[in-house]
Amino acid sequence: MSLAGVENLAKLPELKKRLLWTFFLLAVYRIGIHVPTPGVDTLALADFFASVQNTLFGLFDMFSGGGLSNMSIFALGIMPYISASIIIQLLTVVSPELKRLSSEEGQAGRKKITQYTRYGTVLITVVQGLAIAVGLESMSSPSGAPVVLFPGIGFKLITVITLTAGTVLIMWIGERITEKGIGNGISLIIFAGIVVGFPRAIVNTFRLISAGELTLFVVLLILAFMVAVLAGIVFMERAQRRIPIQYAKRMVGRKMYGGQTTHLPLRINTAGVIPPIFASSILLFPATLAQFSNVEWLKDVSSFFAPQSVLYNLCFVAMIVFFCFFYTAIIFDPKDIAENIRKQGGFIPGIRPGAKTREYIDKVLARITLWGAAYISVVCVLPMILIANLNVPFYFGGTSLLIVVGVAMDFMSQIESYLISRQYEGLISKSSRIKGRRG
Repeated sequence: MSLAGVENLAKLPELKKRLLWTFFLLAVYRIGIHVPTPGVDTLALADFFASVQNTLFGLFDMFSGGGLSNMSIFALGIMPYISASIIIQLLTVVSPELKRLSSEEGQAGRKKITQYTRYGTVLITVVQGLAIAVGLESMSSPSGAPVVLFPGIGFKLITVITLTAGTVLIMWIGERITEKGIGNGISLIIFAGIVVGFPRAIVNTFRLISAGELTLFVVLLILAFMVAVLAGIVFMERAQRRIPIQYAKRMVGRKMYGGQTTHLPLRINTAGVIPPIFASSILLFPATLAQFSNVEWLKDVSSFFAPQSVLYNLCFVAMIVFFCFFYTAIIFDPKDIAENIRKQGGFIPGIRPGAKTREYIDKVLARITLWGAAYISVVCVLPMILIANLNVPFYFGGTSLLIVVGVAMDFMSQIESYLISRQYEGLISKSSRIKGRRG
């Protein structure tokens, strides 16, 4: 956003109100991170997380914004909502009723889908909350202090109720940000949870340097790598494949319409940051339950799915590719695009309107989605290798950088779009007033 756009913020009270509303709700979320769940010894839990910070718990704690290490009311974060969204979207593909609600019923159908997602979120939160309560009762700090002060059915019930209420509150905050603020509320909550850990990660990096565990050369290498990753993310997020569209000339009354050439922009990364978030949430769920359990075979499974393991990264890449194609197919329908182009009298040069146009768009979209999936996989997996070899904090991982850059770019683009639309409306209103005066 340009400097002139920033100066225009003061001239748009409605935009300023939306921004303040967004920051206020994010502040409420961050305050809730520090409200502990009753019955948990936070010092013993902090010691436990200090010993497992470079495992799946560290990654899950990053997505929850530090809520899991504090065992706060927001310990589960927004992950249950994301998991419920995945399930509903998968069911949309196989269920004709859900597909009809999402595509044909318009706003009413989308509200129904949102309602189902909320119910699914509550159900998943109850199951995860109960599993965490059972796991906490069997956990202890490295010094042997129990994490739960008074274990039993009462603690389990209070924990399930507290975590469920916290997740529902986060879900409500995200929806209110989307409705009354700027940007996607769920993405901004994840963004806030990751960004707040950057200062701590920087401090930890300097601590490792002072302790001699990291050399200055390695730190400079990490910085150069991060700059290269950031530049690559910005470049790929803005990359497009433009399909030319020619509109035929047509006579309407005494006026000639059409004849111009435009293009259909297809983003290389149509799915955005959704694939790594979905893939991480699915991989984290079973492994996190295994970490809370004392069953030996579950712990063996957890060791195979450590973020630095080959199996984890292979599954991670496979899920990223799957969700790139899956989510792109949900949000972008070549059949509708081809039909709209045909109705408006347009065509792709060298391609027949109708079915051939749909096939061509589908073919191009599949090719660029494959490149987008490869780009996301490289960004998310290569830093994992760096983390494994150089003992870099989790916050410098590619998934976190991709989410932060992607959400920040989307947030700024929405502000720019809001400014442009309001300026355009202002020009229209001024021209209307001028015409009125002349009349």
